[in-house]
Amino acid sequence: MDMVALPFCHLEKTTKKPLPKAYPKKLVTIGDHIRKRRLDLKLTQKQVAELVGVDQTTVWNWERNRCKPTIARIPELTDFLGYVPIENGMTTLGEHLKTFRILSGMSQRALARVLGIDPSTLSKLESGKRTHCRMVLAKVERLLKDGFHIK
Repeated sequence: MDMVALPFCHLEKTTKKPLPKAYPKKLVTIGDHIRKRRLDLKLTQKQVAELVGVDQTTVWNWERNRCKPTIARIPELTDFLGYVPIENGMTTLGEHLKTFRILSGMSQRALARVLGIDPSTLSKLESGKRTHCRMVLAKVERLLKDGFHIK
């Protein structure tokens, strides 16, 4: 028995369009985050490069995990992504300090200068290999409390 469609019956099947092959299945690296955001916004690598202030080859390398963005590019990438591309769950003062430094686009040398300490001391603070003297601890806590706008 054949089914006959009635003239007033307008049945239509719809499905979601499959994601592009290049779309990351898991967001593991910062390159995966960049590629996902770019594809979500339907942008080319050249357009992303212009937004972030790099060349197209750099974006291509990031997306293929050939290299990671430099610390100086993290503020622009944070703006592009709409979130901070750093793992949550920081527990130590050193981890907070390193995150602050990266989000500010600062090198260890630059932040050490702001804090009035040696860059090697800052490195040890960030890695947890050095305990903090009161004076440095007070400066770090004040910076973390007041300073996310410092560059």
